[in-house]
Amino acid sequence: MTCRTRTSWHRCGSWASTCCPSSPGEASTERRAPSQHTRGGEMKLRRSEWGERPHRRRAGVALSLVVVAAIVAACGGDDGESGSGTTSTVDQAVRSAVEGQLDEATASTEASQVPTSMEEWEALWAEERAAIVERISSDGGGTSADGTTATGPGGFTIDLSACPAGWGNTEGVSLTSFKLGFPSPQSGPVADAGNLPKAAEAILAAYAREHAFTDSEGVDRSAEIVVRDDMYDPSRTVALVDELIDSEKVFALTVIGQSNFLRTYEKLNQRCIPMPFNAEGHPASGDPVNHPWSSNFLLLGSTEALIWGTYIEEHLDEWGGKVKVASLVATNDTGMSYHRGFENFIAQSPRKADIEYVSEMIEPGTPTIKDPMTTLAAQQPDIFIYMGPASVTCTQAIIEVAEAGLKDELTAAFQPGNCKASSFIGAERVGGDGSAADGWMIVGGGWKDFNSEALDDDPWVAWAREQLAAAGYDYRSSASLGQGTATGWMLAQALQVAGALPGGLTRSNFALAARFFDMTHPGLVPGISVGMDGADDAYLLEGSDISRWEAAGQRWVIQSTVDLSGTTPPCAWDVAATACR
Repeated sequence: MTCRTRTSWHRCGSWASTCCPSSPGEASTERRAPSQHTRGGEMKLRRSEWGERPHRRRAGVALSLVVVAAIVAACGGDDGESGSGTTSTVDQAVRSAVEGQLDEATASTEASQVPTSMEEWEALWAEERAAIVERISSDGGGTSADGTTATGPGGFTIDLSACPAGWGNTEGVSLTSFKLGFPSPQSGPVADAGNLPKAAEAILAAYAREHAFTDSEGVDRSAEIVVRDDMYDPSRTVALVDELIDSEKVFALTVIGQSNFLRTYEKLNQRCIPMPFNAEGHPASGDPVNHPWSSNFLLLGSTEALIWGTYIEEHLDEWGGKVKVASLVATNDTGMSYHRGFENFIAQSPRKADIEYVSEMIEPGTPTIKDPMTTLAAQQPDIFIYMGPASVTCTQAIIEVAEAGLKDELTAAFQPGNCKASSFIGAERVGGDGSAADGWMIVGGGWKDFNSEALDDDPWVAWAREQLAAAGYDYRSSASLGQGTATGWMLAQALQVAGALPGGLTRSNFALAARFFDMTHPGLVPGISVGMDGADDAYLLEGSDISRWEAAGQRWVIQSTVDLSGTTPPCAWDVAATACR
């Protein structure tokens, strides 16, 4: 076994219960000087504080090499569409971009007060929506009078004349409603994710009650949500998408899962049907030139794997120079994306000889993981990572690490960002006083832990929970309801922007609203921003918190935030090569 010296992220031990702030609201008094070698387009890690306005993305930061190779190297899945992307290499720019950054706090240059009430939030969002409308509309942007093009800043154009015969820009829209489709897992091992559209519907209904969707033509509408159970099976998703667009004739549609997205996004783009804010992390969702109608809202799995690898690489010498990393990998698109991304990172690391990687595979939703965890424990690893979707396995991994005696031997253990909800890691799930989960790390994708009692006084969280209760849902019952409220908020804002554009609510206006979305998301921790900018910035979310679970406070304690906004290049996905062209 290698050296077990406990290390720290910003001098806070990954398994320690001291040194770090006990909540996002308690800023550490420890500070370091800002990095003296932070370069444009690099991964930046900075201490996050309440009251600090998230860094706003800007167009044209297309240096593109920070994570491009890591992205195309990590797009694994369980079918031919997703693929492992093993043909690519990690550019040395990745090395220079991340070297030394994970242990340096870089100061934010845009500080402002976070709203403290929903009234303040709504006032801010109204200003941001107006700015998006103005930006799209300037210089004659928007949907052309003859209905043949939709244009935005920077020369962004959607050719509506290429849409199929019989296509309608307002199909799925009536004088009273607009119809949104959500094929999603309502049953099966990933059924909890099926709560996402239910929560989104609750948020959209709340906005409709306030007549938020009255468009520039003076028509007031509400959302009609059509949910279908795809059981997280891509083949079922394909059939249900056909039903939703051909029989239900939905205005727009959103899916859950990488393979589910990859099997359907080509058709939605060919049919000119908006497919915004999909719950998946595949780089193919960032292709605004060839696929302008589709986008995602989650951190790319390959970026998460890059952060894991960089953290380990930069702490090797503190850990004795060599480590063994063990992973438990779910054999679906999510798990394999993490696994292959991490493999590629190690294979191209200058310290690859010092990092041994072992893994065990499991079927998603398997009832027990004791056997593979026993096998991994026998390998005597230094680092453990669970790589898989949000499921009961998040909790099982914590319990099995403790029961196998690994917790006291490991230098660090990571949950994937999918498992951030406290309903996976809280004391009531892991048992006893919750100490089994103490010190676990996560690259959390920037999202607040919606289920945490620590956020009871957060105005957005409190309001969103009220909307869930009004719709008959207990926010504590699911790890996905919080993510659903985040999705519902994005849809609500983009729909309002689309409606405010000349011509009112149309598919092309909605596509423009999504592609130029740039607002302050209340569901994200300070320091993380969301936004896209036409063809120049193709991904909505490119940052993450790095957090540690504090069992005593039953909360994630933010150690740092990583901001890659505007640096991830667009990806024209090549199915045959399983890589970005």
